Amino acid sequence: MRVVVVGATGNIGTSLLRSLENEDRVESVLGLARRRPSLHMPKVEWAEADVTRDDLVGHFRGADAVVSLHWLIQPSRDLNKLWMVNVEGNSRLVRAVEEAGVPALLYSSSVGVYSPGPKDRFVDESWSRDGISTSYYAREKAEVERRYDYFQKKNPNVRVVRMRPGLVFKREAAQGIRRLFGGPFFPGFLARPEFINLIPKIEDLRSQVVHSYDVGEAFRLAIVGEARGAFNLATEPVLDAEEVGRILNARTFPLSAQLARAGAQLSWSLHLQPVPPGWLDLALNVPLMDTTRAREELGWTPQRSSADALLDLLAGLHEGAGLDTPVLSKETSGPFRIRELLTGVGRREP
Repeated sequence: MRVVVVGATGNIGTSLLRSLENEDRVESVLGLARRRPSLHMPKVEWAEADVTRDDLVGHFRGADAVVSLHWLIQPSRDLNKLWMVNVEGNSRLVRAVEEAGVPALLYSSSVGVYSPGPKDRFVDESWSRDGISTSYYAREKAEVERRYDYFQKKNPNVRVVRMRPGLVFKREAAQGIRRLFGGPFFPGFLARPEFINLIPKIEDLRSQVVHSYDVGEAFRLAIVGEARGAFNLATEPVLDAEEVGRILNARTFPLSAQLARAGAQLSWSLHLQPVPPGWLDLALNVPLMDTTRAREELGWTPQRSSADALLDLLAGLHEGAGLDTPVLSKETSGPFRIRELLTGVGRREP
């Protein structure tokens, strides 16, 4: 098999490449990215392509599967750019898949695609997919899935798979995650369990996490198998304040969602951190996902718990861990994170 991975240099992309290293049924992988990385991996060749303007058909011809992982979260103050890359870029990608005659298309969606739902029980992949209205990320994920729905109706012979993971963590993605969600002022050196003594307890803030390596394995299983449709991806336990406190041996304290949102809005407005309060709205409102289908139909068995994933990320933040790709490298931030500061903290990409 020949596989093309669009957005191969990011958190999930590098984990998928790792999973394909020892997959005998995959002979070669083409990694597409806007910026060519220095990273070397078995069976992988690299090419530069921008999904908003470059030809994709030539890269896709002869492929047995195309995996769409490209997605911008920053610059979060430029919603037009995000829409063009995330939504229109995916539309260009599926048209190229159709023109190139690729038989399988896999897409990394998200728990963020779901409409508001319960936090006291789990929902399956049939839950409503309208996103969270105050989250640009959720709105765009929902719109892309609607466009995939149309593509599937028009191309019933193409095997389409959609992965919907919860929060995706790994040590090597720590610098990329910090840039996206923490910003240049985030004190990574304090990201050690012994330094985290208090955890805010916000009602309905319960989140599901999955290790990036396990997401990479889910994609590998779907690439080489015959699965179709959507698959929720998450591991246990569900993380709330009490569970995070247990993992980190920290105490919890009550905090109202309104106060937390006001703090997020103020720090966002002052350019102290790069994410708007819609991200908190998303975390408070998306449902908990049932992962039975992935386990039974894909044969997916995650090897790491949510606690493992959280601790792995914290270790990476403390160490300044990364990989040799523009998305994940520590060097992307520049000396003293100067390139991040020059972006206006969420106004432009570093």
